[in-house]
Amino acid sequence: MRLTRKRLCSFLIALYCLFSLYAAYHVFFGRRRRAPAASSRGLRKGAAPAREGRGREQSTLGSEEWNPWEGDEKNEQQHRFKTSLQILNKSMKGKTDFRVQIWGKAAIGLYLWEHIFEGILDPTDVTAQWREGNSIVGRTHYSFITGPAVVPGYFSVDVNNVVLILNGREKAKVFYATQWLLYVQNLVQTQKLQHVAVVLLGNEHCNNEWINQFLKRNGGFVELLFIIYDSPWINDMDVFQWPLGVATYRNFPVVEASWSMLYNERPYLCNFLGTIYENSSRQALMNILKQGGIDKLCWVSVREQWQPQETNESLKNYQEALLQSDLTLCPVGVNTECYRIYEACSYGSIPVVEDVMTAGSCGNTSVSQNAPLQLLKSMGAPFIFIKNWKELPAVLEKEKTMTLQEKIQRRKMLLHWYQHFKTELKTKFTNILESSFLINNKG
Repeated sequence: MRLTRKRLCSFLIALYCLFSLYAAYHVFFGRRRRAPAASSRGLRKGAAPAREGRGREQSTLGSEEWNPWEGDEKNEQQHRFKTSLQILNKSMKGKTDFRVQIWGKAAIGLYLWEHIFEGILDPTDVTAQWREGNSIVGRTHYSFITGPAVVPGYFSVDVNNVVLILNGREKAKVFYATQWLLYVQNLVQTQKLQHVAVVLLGNEHCNNEWINQFLKRNGGFVELLFIIYDSPWINDMDVFQWPLGVATYRNFPVVEASWSMLYNERPYLCNFLGTIYENSSRQALMNILKQGGIDKLCWVSVREQWQPQETNESLKNYQEALLQSDLTLCPVGVNTECYRIYEACSYGSIPVVEDVMTAGSCGNTSVSQNAPLQLLKSMGAPFIFIKNWKELPAVLEKEKTMTLQEKIQRRKMLLHWYQHFKTELKTKFTNILESSFLINNKG
């Protein structure tokens, strides 16, 4: 009886091996025999033999040949992909144990999320009531929510760490921002939140005293403040400078560098499209441009009254001016820092910045004596800084002597610097949050 069972088992094993060899023969040798036939059919149709380097074309031609094992192979690939993804997620779980949610209640939040963090928002429709996204930086998992539907008390709070992005530029915005801070204060007091940081679009004159009462150093709950403009409060301990960025409220997009952006000859030496304020340096700039016909070498379009929104046509013209100009003129407005600086960087057009302090309380800090634009200068911005627009004719004369190759190298340097600038900010922002919030957790 035992002998019969042994023989039966041996027979089944031998049968299984034979079947496996037969299947392997068809998989490996059957395909090779069919391949020349497919090639010959392609040649009869007039197709040239594909070269090895053209992987996509080869895969397209090969897909025309029916493969009886294709379904199994796809299932196996999908299984491997899912397994790899599970392993990756398990390995990341231990590393991304620090979670932060960002509540974007000002347009500058889109610059932080889409431009600096290179995050995606769902849905992509900018008019959507609720938009959200996720990103991982180092060991930190960020989630981002924004839109009109993000209202105090009308969404669930299931995180311990929050970054609140607010607009405090003018009185009406300050009132709205204060309501948010009072709501968050209640969440902290009821232990629904543990740590809070604020990114603030500050007042252009740096008059931001209203938020003082909420800072932790003054008995409040805001542990970290990232503030736009050259506030004298900046100490790189609990108050940090943050960039103004591009005008996302006017739908200025994330710009991807292209071949033409880098290598094409640009027909204009410079551009300025903007509002001319009475008795401002912008009037002085226009007078300089009109001297000696300089304005004919530049793309110039001005208006007398500021407009908060752009039409599709005006935005397109502005972007085209940036793309077609070697230099972008950046005169001061209410503050020295303006959206135009960052928008010019996006298109590889060198900002020519009026490097003067404007009226108000902005200025040097305990950590920097290089105002204005301390953040940009500290990170080595490759701009042209001038103190007076009378220097512009000499700048443009020098521009005329530059070769296209020299301009191409300069564009590459600017675009590389701008990308590095954003990456450094993302890393610095994350490191500051981790070091502050996690240390306080241990305390």
